[in-house]
Amino acid sequence: MPWLWLTLAGLLEIVWAIGLKYTDGFTRPLPSVITVLAMIGSVYFLALAVRSIPIGTGYAVWTGIGAVGVAILGMILFDEPRTLLRIISILFIVAGIAGLKLVTA
Repeated sequence: MPWLWLTLAGLLEIVWAIGLKYTDGFTRPLPSVITVLAMIGSVYFLALAVRSIPIGTGYAVWTGIGAVGVAILGMILFDEPRTLLRIISILFIVAGIAGLKLVTA
């Protein structure tokens, strides 16, 4: 169950990071509320996960999920650059996440 909580925390991190773009500096009420709730949920589920998962692994996986998700969505939603080096770098982050999962009981 801790890995499920960690995955959910990472997905919510993607929501709040992308949400920041839509809040317009927290001047738009609905995107701001969604973003803040996603922030709270993300940290809450991270806290549940690191009860059992080592904090270094949990934090690295959490930020990795967020970084990969936001980088991909940035390319899709905001027309950010889609360079080969950028995609390879994202794949390295995914490999790191998978590696941490494999070596953590």
